Amino acid sequence: MSQPVRRDPRTGAYLVSSHALVREALRDADAFSSRAGPAVADSGGVPLREILKQTVAFVDTLATADPPDHTRFRGLVSGEFAPPRVQSLAPELEKRCHALVDDFAARGHCDLRADYAEPLALSALADRLGVPRADLPLLERWTTGFTAQLAGLADDEDPLAAMRRVLEFQHYFAVRIDEARYAPRDDLLSHLCRAQLDIGESLSIVQQLLVAGVDTSASAIVYGVRSWIDDPDQAALLRRDPELLHGCVEEVVRLACPTRSVRRRATRDTELGGVPIPDGSLVLLDLHLANRDERAFADPDRLDPHRANAAEHLAFGEGIHHCLGAELARAMIAAAFRVLLDRLTDLRSRGAEIAFSVRS
Repeated sequence: MSQPVRRDPRTGAYLVSSHALVREALRDADAFSSRAGPAVADSGGVPLREILKQTVAFVDTLATADPPDHTRFRGLVSGEFAPPRVQSLAPELEKRCHALVDDFAARGHCDLRADYAEPLALSALADRLGVPRADLPLLERWTTGFTAQLAGLADDEDPLAAMRRVLEFQHYFAVRIDEARYAPRDDLLSHLCRAQLDIGESLSIVQQLLVAGVDTSASAIVYGVRSWIDDPDQAALLRRDPELLHGCVEEVVRLACPTRSVRRRATRDTELGGVPIPDGSLVLLDLHLANRDERAFADPDRLDPHRANAAEHLAFGEGIHHCLGAELARAMIAAAFRVLLDRLTDLRSRGAEIAFSVRS
């Protein structure tokens, strides 16, 4: 592995790649602030400024907030993702997986992400928010756009189109939040209304849940099934010993690590691994490399469901910002794998799709 802490001479940012030091920084919220990234910038132009006037300013709430604000906001939504709540969802998750497989099983092939992984993750989150499943295409459009922007994959996108998407998202959820205020239900939007958050705070929480909860889980499901295609013995092993599914999920999350890195800002002169980091410096914590650190995981590029310390990965973060939906993500991925193992066999690549046989 390259130097575990190094300064990028082009940007001045400090890049951290070792498992131990990434974990150390994630756990030290006092020295490394989560308020590290810039807000959406006004790149100029009258039409863009006019759209910006119509949008609600997002507020630092969950992933981009520090205590005490972070503590307050996380406490408001954590109950919806607590282990007992997630455990009660297991039958519904498996039912949804079976319904999705029913839709494509007869074809003998599918787009694993578009036909299975994303609809599963979107519907699970929509159910928590109280959004009708008929509106899943809207959630998919907004989630894909927000994720691409944050990942730096939308550089060529028209800024007007990006801001119109934000405005569309905000208008939709402003209506849904208003409905929940006057006709409360047992869902997260109603809970936010009862907490009397302002609209900017509520919209920020919803956006962060969409960004954090959909692409990450979908990517892990795709990675896992593709690994079975590359190594069919993995799927056969899981069918013989279903108890290994838990370890498989942890290993898939570790290796897929859909969130490549997270940003922090040094709040004072500090150091990591003996490297001085001045106050105000941007620090990029590379979760992907940390999860493949051979000092933490023997033979780190191998998916090993027997790995004793598989759950020590950092794909869900660490410390106060440990992923709020980690248990839901684990439950979704496990349900997705169980149903596929039960119903499909002879998995193989078919370009961007996968082909399969249906188990009798």
